[in-house]
Amino acid sequence: MSTLAPHAPALGWSVHDTSALIGRCVRRSLRQLDTVLMAVILPVVLLLLFVYVFGGAIQTGGSYVNWVVPGIVLLTAGYGSATTAVDVAGDMTGGIIDRFRSLPIRPTGVLTGHVVASMARNAISTALVIDIAFVIGFDAAASPLAWLGAIGLIALFVLALTWVAVAIGLVASGPEAASGFTFAILFLPYVSSAFVPPESMPAVLEVLATYNPITPVTDTLRSLLAGAGAGDSWLAAVVWCTGIFLVARLGAAWLFRRTR
Repeated sequence: MSTLAPHAPALGWSVHDTSALIGRCVRRSLRQLDTVLMAVILPVVLLLLFVYVFGGAIQTGGSYVNWVVPGIVLLTAGYGSATTAVDVAGDMTGGIIDRFRSLPIRPTGVLTGHVVASMARNAISTALVIDIAFVIGFDAAASPLAWLGAIGLIALFVLALTWVAVAIGLVASGPEAASGFTFAILFLPYVSSAFVPPESMPAVLEVLATYNPITPVTDTLRSLLAGAGAGDSWLAAVVWCTGIFLVARLGAAWLFRRTR
């Protein structure tokens, strides 16, 4: 069976096909109300849990809610990516991909659709988390330019993590396996500077937290939202996110071509 039409579609048709596949994934997300609600509500519950249950026992040298909000935002991206991995695995094992391969469309457009839908879900979840954070005392002193920088870094992080989730969905044997694999992603923020200062951890965990890619991203977001500029970790944060995105994007494209 041929995977592509004899003649590649023109650019306009390629954009049209990709837009249609994006629409498919967005509509699919809207129909999965339980999944959408979990992706939106769970980060808020975790924010309240860390602030009101654990926050009083954790010393960060300042307001704990200001410390923990960047970490919760990145954890939100992890939960959103888990949904993406499950959806991609469902497509790969449900037979729909074979149908897409037989059509004169850009086959990898379905992956783009999943990524865009994930970005949209994460945007809603992140906005809700930040809104609730303001209600419970989050005090951001960021300038408009700093907010733009923070939003840009969050978007880059979500994009990178989403493509990692896509790659996981492509290699998983099914949706259940994909859900299990993404637990590794969800644990990363806990061994970083997201919730407690790394220096408060045992020596081995402190080393792991220091070199965890989540740490420079968290520290940069925390500095930007506090109005203290990008800090010393912004370059490492951008390099990590960009590197992960490129490797995951190329890896996902290769896996998609190899998978039948």
